[in-house]
Amino acid sequence: MTAPNLAKIERVDLREAWPNEARDFTPWLAENIAELGEALGIDLELQQTEAAVGGYSLDVLATDLNQNRQVIIENQLETTDHDHLGKLLTYAAGYDASVVVWLTKEFREEHRQALDWINQRTGEDTHFFGVVVELWKIGNSLPAPHFRLAAAPNDWRKKTISRVRSEVGALTEKEERHQGFFRLLYDALGEQNFALPRNRPSYSAYLQAHIGRVYFGAHFTSQKEARVFCYLNGDVDWNRQLLTNLELYKEKIHSELESLNWQQLPKTYRISLARPGSIDDNPDTLTEIRDWMTQNLIKFKQVFDPLLAEFVDQNPLVEEQPTIE
Repeated sequence: MTAPNLAKIERVDLREAWPNEARDFTPWLAENIAELGEALGIDLELQQTEAAVGGYSLDVLATDLNQNRQVIIENQLETTDHDHLGKLLTYAAGYDASVVVWLTKEFREEHRQALDWINQRTGEDTHFFGVVVELWKIGNSLPAPHFRLAAAPNDWRKKTISRVRSEVGALTEKEERHQGFFRLLYDALGEQNFALPRNRPSYSAYLQAHIGRVYFGAHFTSQKEARVFCYLNGDVDWNRQLLTNLELYKEKIHSELESLNWQQLPKTYRISLARPGSIDDNPDTLTEIRDWMTQNLIKFKQVFDPLLAEFVDQNPLVEEQPTIE
């Protein structure tokens, strides 16, 4: 019997894909935040990157869509240290976060134990996670990211095991509805040449696409609304300048997109359009909602793209110089 020709799984250095944490990894994570959300079992929606906390900057500020609570994410593409642990606690306090995520290359045992200790002594409304980010490849394949939980609240591991079982077996009924709905939305937008993330949606309650420093997306809210939106995702001053510029064209924008909601969030802005809707609605209503999302996301892009392009040409966002953290 001939032995099968099998490839070897190899681990890839994180710096090969992301040489600089701030310039390379954080923008990638912002664009692919759903992948981290799946590892945590949380439907994450990006709010902002490099969010100010006093004299410091939090890497990623997000929202737990299902629970409508604040999520902070601190990145460290090296082994954990006391400095980042201190920053993590500072950011958690600054944003009164309910979910706190420390994403790193490797956890020192004392830092993993520190997160476990915090989880044991905080209430049910606060959750600390330690997550190891890895890159793997098979043969000459492109490296694939993998998020591995190193620390989590005591009851979360059972939920994670349940989630993994549902992934390899049957999804829950609600997860199946989300998957079916947003994959059809993804395909409909793709047919209209709408820029989309590489991976089709899994079982999350939203779809999001990254275009420059603006994030377009659609999701169901916990208030039983269907929403399409765009986030302004530069630094605080850049966001403010862009919003001021867009407000000059408000009359024109509202002639194309009625009933827009212009909402200030912590350090960022969201422009959105909503209608009643839930994933639990009947199939005919869901088809109507999906058509509504498709039409309005395309219209969002058509209306905002020229205004954004003009502003960015005149006000380029200054990137920080490359450093190795």
